[in-house]
Amino acid sequence: MRVVQNTQMELGEIDVSQIKFDLRSRDDIPKILRGLQHLYMNEELRQSVFALLESEIAPKVDKSTGRPGMTLWSILVCGVLRLDLNADYGRLHELVNQHKTLREMLGHHLYDEDKKYVYQTLVENVNLLTPELLDKINQIIVAGGHALLKKGEGVLRGRCDSFVVETDVHFPTDINLLWDALRKAITLTAHWCERQQLSDWRQYSYNLRQLKRLMRSAQNKKRSVAKARQDKIDAQVTQAHQAYIDQARSHLDKIQTTLTKLAAIASTELLQKIEIEGYIKHAERQIDQIERRVIKGEVIPHEEKVFSLFEPHTEWISKGKAGVPVELGVKVCILEDQHQFILHHHVMEKQTDDQIAVSMIAEAKKPLSQTQRL
Repeated sequence: MRVVQNTQMELGEIDVSQIKFDLRSRDDIPKILRGLQHLYMNEELRQSVFALLESEIAPKVDKSTGRPGMTLWSILVCGVLRLDLNADYGRLHELVNQHKTLREMLGHHLYDEDKKYVYQTLVENVNLLTPELLDKINQIIVAGGHALLKKGEGVLRGRCDSFVVETDVHFPTDINLLWDALRKAITLTAHWCERQQLSDWRQYSYNLRQLKRLMRSAQNKKRSVAKARQDKIDAQVTQAHQAYIDQARSHLDKIQTTLTKLAAIASTELLQKIEIEGYIKHAERQIDQIERRVIKGEVIPHEEKVFSLFEPHTEWISKGKAGVPVELGVKVCILEDQHQFILHHHVMEKQTDDQIAVSMIAEAKKPLSQTQRL
């Protein structure tokens, strides 16, 4: 059973419109909650958002039957908070169970301390707020904001600009990307062997330490160029990199042999085999690039480079900022009006601002009313 909001308040529960915030707080959570409070207190705005949530969240499921679930209001509050804070579900789980004001916003009271949210419950419910649904909610909020400013009848002036959303990656080099690929391939293979009682990789921890020493040796040789003659250092750098990739190839050959055995024993674990083979391909690519760059002296084209194995969408971005020569992440372009309301956004993959500005304005015009021109 899914309801928008519990109509019957319980003893000790505070109405959302009566929740008090610390106006001197510099934290962003009170600001977000005050915005949600305004949405709740605006009757027309609230009814529009609630009607949208009822029609868009699980439209084929009968919301009048089944066990009680999270209210649609609670899902909206949690979803908005997670996105505005750029928080993961771990932080959201802590906030909804421990943050006093947030729990009041969710409809809990002083005598309701024993009611805690389960982590998986939050994940499954907040994920119901799809990007398409959030975009529709944003259109309602923007229209409400224009009405509040009493300037919605005028001409809207838009401005496109992009910024970088940084991904959680380390600085990429070909040798540490090779280490990432081999570390995952060896670890996953060793754990699979343990489950199948194979002893091929019983010393995988030692193998990883040995491989990491070779990687550190290659890194340190590159850093000592200024301490001796250039030709001698070049030979040492080449030798260190060659030892590293030779050891990497040896491990890859052993992994392939082990995968053949495991495929015969556990033929049903196909996904495990595919994941390991994916890391093997990454390792082979990095070995090829190290050989070409260090040993053969080639320059690797930018389009062949990968900047993260775990977040492959990461791009190498140089926007010419003072003190920030390079950013690692994804570019996002936003279109905002003169009142600083965001009308449209676009995640840019291998694109520049000038390539998408016209299309973003065209997309932003569609949901606007006839009286608002952009």
